[in-house]
Amino acid sequence: MLTDTLKILYSRDLAKLKQELELYNSEDNIWRVDKNILNSAGNLSLHLIGNLNTYIGAELGNTGYIRNRPEEFSLNNVPRQELISKIERTIEVLDVTLGSLTEDQLKSEYPQSVFDGKVLTEYFLVHLATHLSYHLGQVNYHRRLLDY
Repeated sequence: MLTDTLKILYSRDLAKLKQELELYNSEDNIWRVDKNILNSAGNLSLHLIGNLNTYIGAELGNTGYIRNRPEEFSLNNVPRQELISKIERTIEVLDVTLGSLTEDQLKSEYPQSVFDGKVLTEYFLVHLATHLSYHLGQVNYHRRLLDY
């Protein structure tokens, strides 16, 4: 089933996000911005945590998560270990939530209006996985450019 594949992909990419944060030589550089790089790795990590906990955890898993999207881009200097712990909790939420979805739920409309309309849940879950991958690449590039 698609959820088995998504669980593997989300877990893999979130583990890679943790690894990227651990690879920074200086914890301060996780929050560094420079010239045309406006989002730090820390803010991108917070954004991914908020995004996945909202659209999968809260909406499909009824976790009660409340998103504060502006803080995802305004907070800084959150300790590395706190970011990693949030990522680990997100992996757990996704594993439980995706594991509980039925084929009928995947084939039904996603409960929220996204992209100015309705989409199937399975489509939106794949979109969220590619969104994670996109920002993971940005974090990797950020680290290689600005961690000196």
